[in-house]
Amino acid sequence: MMMDVDIISREIIKPSSPAIHRIKPFKLSLLDQITPTTYAPLILFYPKNHIHSKNPQAHLKNSLSETLNSFYPFSGRMKDNLFIDYYEEGIPYNEARVHCCLSKFLQNPKTESLNHFLPCSPFRKEPNPMEAAQFAVQVNIFDCGGIAIGLCASHKITDGITLSAFLSTWAATTGGPSNKLVSPNFTEASSLSHFPPQNILPHIAKPLVERLWFREGKYKTRRFVFDAKAIATLRAKARSERVENPTRVESLSGFICKHARAASRLASGSPRPSILAQAISIRRKAKPRLSDSSMGNIFWWALAAYDYNSAESTEIEMRGLVATLKEAVSKIDSDVRILQGHEGFIGLIEYAIQKAATVVFSRENPEIFAFTSWLTFGFNEIDFGWGKPIWVGLMGEVGSGRKLTILQNAIYGKGIEAWVTLDENVMAILEDDAEFLALATLNPSVISQ
Repeated sequence: MMMDVDIISREIIKPSSPAIHRIKPFKLSLLDQITPTTYAPLILFYPKNHIHSKNPQAHLKNSLSETLNSFYPFSGRMKDNLFIDYYEEGIPYNEARVHCCLSKFLQNPKTESLNHFLPCSPFRKEPNPMEAAQFAVQVNIFDCGGIAIGLCASHKITDGITLSAFLSTWAATTGGPSNKLVSPNFTEASSLSHFPPQNILPHIAKPLVERLWFREGKYKTRRFVFDAKAIATLRAKARSERVENPTRVESLSGFICKHARAASRLASGSPRPSILAQAISIRRKAKPRLSDSSMGNIFWWALAAYDYNSAESTEIEMRGLVATLKEAVSKIDSDVRILQGHEGFIGLIEYAIQKAATVVFSRENPEIFAFTSWLTFGFNEIDFGWGKPIWVGLMGEVGSGRKLTILQNAIYGKGIEAWVTLDENVMAILEDDAEFLALATLNPSVISQ
């Protein structure tokens, strides 16, 4: 269902404490430094019957201002790709009126409409990183009184665990469960024993990372839902001698990648090599380990090349993709050691050159299929005192994007929503793939799940 969304107010929310001016600049970690400025989206939908406050918008703004006292980097701006400072700049905060009822929208939730609920364009390369806000909010009020809270978090300093901690604390401060409050640690990740920043980065680091994150083109994002039975079937199909007990994430990633690669071959008329990229939190990979209260962009990509000339059957191909992804993840410890500086700056340069040779400068122009799991972040548990969200949406179209799949918990049952972004012509083929759709349901009604 298409609908009109009108912005009715724009303001800036700043930390409520005057002591914010005395806090030192937040030092970026190496991982923050080499991550581009782009916004990860999230939209939390709450029906009117969950909202008992007479003025929920005022409560949200006041509690957000209070939350920024402890999550102060979210209120700042970047300086020289070394620090976040200027905490008085604040968070952009929009309020919007949605001219339809929430239940009607959820009966047939058009993914193309979701960007109207967001304050920023998702997963776009931001042209002015030093001016970009670290976080932005848009509170959308439906005619029926339901609310959709659209959020954009800069991936420069925010990964899924950090975003979850921030939202849980904001929700608890608003009136949700007090046991969800998090005391963030903004110094641990950039310390000398973990991922200290570099004044000079290897020249190859920027094109390497941007090749992983962005590629100009026309992309489509679609939401596919896999129920518990389909997931069990895929886990059985993914099982092999190399991976005896594949996880839900491994099995879904392998299945989606197999069919996306097949659709891409049909669209282009010729096979291309593939690079599989799996986002991994490396808090527990670091030595010494980082705690979950350690804030920042503390993840890395496990990369693996996959042979495109293979004449395997589709089931064997899926097992091979799952095994390749699992092996790449198992080898990420050596990447973390280099990123922590244990091999010295020369080791970091050699590592970047080696990765770039595969990803950036390959003559065969490999396709990169990226996967990230949001299953453990608890976004469907965010309670501002109104109960849990009736649905968690992500995004509509992306501009300069990439082939990215985000796995998110379905609200009902033990299913998983896969938000898949592919080239427009490739997605058109995937949407017509009978074998794929035998296990994946394309954008079903949220209410009837």
